[in-house]
Amino acid sequence: MTLASASADVLGALSTQLADAVDRARRAIVTVNGRQRQAATGIVIAAGQVLTADHVLEREEDLTIQTDDGRTLAAQFAGRDAASDLALLKVADLNVDPIARAEGARVGQIVLAVGRPSPSGPMASLGIVSAVGGPLRTSRGGVVERVIQTDATPYPGFSGGPLIDPSGAVLGLLTTGLVGGVALAVPSDIAFATAGTLAQHGNVKRGWLGVSSQPVDIPEAQRAGRPQERGLLLVKVEPGSPAHAAGLILGDILVTLDGQAVADTGDLQALLSGDRVGRAVPVEVIRGGQLATLSLTIGERK
Repeated sequence: MTLASASADVLGALSTQLADAVDRARRAIVTVNGRQRQAATGIVIAAGQVLTADHVLEREEDLTIQTDDGRTLAAQFAGRDAASDLALLKVADLNVDPIARAEGARVGQIVLAVGRPSPSGPMASLGIVSAVGGPLRTSRGGVVERVIQTDATPYPGFSGGPLIDPSGAVLGLLTTGLVGGVALAVPSDIAFATAGTLAQHGNVKRGWLGVSSQPVDIPEAQRAGRPQERGLLLVKVEPGSPAHAAGLILGDILVTLDGQAVADTGDLQALLSGDRVGRAVPVEVIRGGQLATLSLTIGERK
């Protein structure tokens, strides 16, 4: 066998594997009709549940989806989380197996962005995982703990579709709605957990402390024996707020919340969600060069 023929065999095998991956995923990928212009994509994540991107739903009524086998079904709006750009639909008589889930994405991994922006069938784009990082402060007013960046091309209507690995399992949900049209994917563990919350409550609770703050370097002499070099200086504490009730005052440097280090506002926002909302948690502040621990009940942002 020549080198050329061996290379052709390898490429042919890879090509077949990628095409098979799309075939395995396609039945769980649907078209979502929720806006006047370009239709979008959604993925079946559980019996009768379709997860899609929040920004592609311009209405909450008269929603439909189209399945791989050509059915058009009415979809019921179940909830949305603008901060992570995720929305959940419930579909009666869907009868489609959920998409398989993959382990966490790795930088350099070959991936396929897949969408179904029209009933004619799925479309796919090849790329790699360019980066995995976070927390990311989004243009939608929230923080996503972790995101996947890919160089796979997100064609119009791909938002809400899956980023899959070569086995056809979903690594994340694609969206161009988080930061200025950049192609990102919300990792599947975060996306599925958010969908579970939406199925139960219709929204995701976001925490509120009632403070304004700015990141500051903490001089070594004022660290109260801690190695942490940065914290959040409180420049305003709103009267009657959770922070005020907990005893936080102007000039405190917030260094931890619920045992997690807080070095900037992104760290703080990432901690103000989920089951912490409404719960009393310990906060540590440096006050006058001394470390103080207070109990703070996190409020819910309305």
